Amino acid sequence: MPQGFAEAPAAFRGLETQEGWLRLALAHERDTIIRMAAFHRVRELSRTGGLVPAHSLDEGFFVDGVRYPLYNPRRGIFKPARMNYLLSIKTVFPKPGNRVWYDDQREVHRQIYEGDELIDYSFTGVDPEAADNRNLRVACEHQIPLIYFLGVKPALYQVVTPVFVAEIDRTGLRARIVFGLPDRASPAAPSTMVERRYALQMVKQRLHQASFREAVIYAYQGRCALSGLPAPMLLDAAHIMADKHELLGQPIVQNGLPLSKTHHAAFDAHLIGIDADYRIHVSDRLMSLNDGPILEAMKNLHGGVLRDPTREKDKADRDRLAARFELFKAAA
Repeated sequence: MPQGFAEAPAAFRGLETQEGWLRLALAHERDTIIRMAAFHRVRELSRTGGLVPAHSLDEGFFVDGVRYPLYNPRRGIFKPARMNYLLSIKTVFPKPGNRVWYDDQREVHRQIYEGDELIDYSFTGVDPEAADNRNLRVACEHQIPLIYFLGVKPALYQVVTPVFVAEIDRTGLRARIVFGLPDRASPAAPSTMVERRYALQMVKQRLHQASFREAVIYAYQGRCALSGLPAPMLLDAAHIMADKHELLGQPIVQNGLPLSKTHHAAFDAHLIGIDADYRIHVSDRLMSLNDGPILEAMKNLHGGVLRDPTREKDKADRDRLAARFELFKAAA
């Protein structure tokens, strides 16, 4: 029996002859060629702007003139018919009003920013032996490198490669995912806790840079949370608590506000504050000035209430607002 094939995929079990194992080895080699072509394609797509729209992924990729899909638009776990193992997993960002089918749709960003090694990925349905879930288990047993399409807004993905299924929790109906190190010549799962944490930290940084603004502005339907200005191109994603704050500085939607550049500057200078009850305060320093309609519009915000995002769970976190408001009061 060739080394490395002690646990053959179900499709090849029973091939005990030399010819059978040769066929198995060739199938594994073909699978690897296809997988590396898929990795190359998604890295090309990511290189142009970080985040990748679904319509770009829908084009798939080609090997020897044959087109292969990168993912299944209707399912999260995807194994092409011509491959032995899973190729990709996907977590979507739901549209407003759409049903959220799995907890990890809501929680994966929080887990990435607050975790230190692994994140959860929900099974399909409640049967651990369903085909998708068996494929996750096989990918775990063989430590197959996968592509992870991580939704940051509807039809827009952060692409992470490689990722690996580190554990299977049949009772909890979930897999545990670990991120690999992208700069290795050959994709391999991190072998130590230090490597796992380093790989996760790299994903945090990429996700923050590429998706924080998109997620925050999308949560508020492209409007400034103070003025209501409906111009996404003119908005920043302002942190309530800065990145450097170890406990409260995570770049999650609840730590962000979409603000016009003028309001962002005033917020960062503690000329505008927001308390834990979402009330807006304008500093005496600003209220005492008189200099045209823009300033008057900012002064008129005093006593108002922060605009709400589309989803209740995306509202600015009260603890973060309270901590930031203390800085506003100290600067008065």
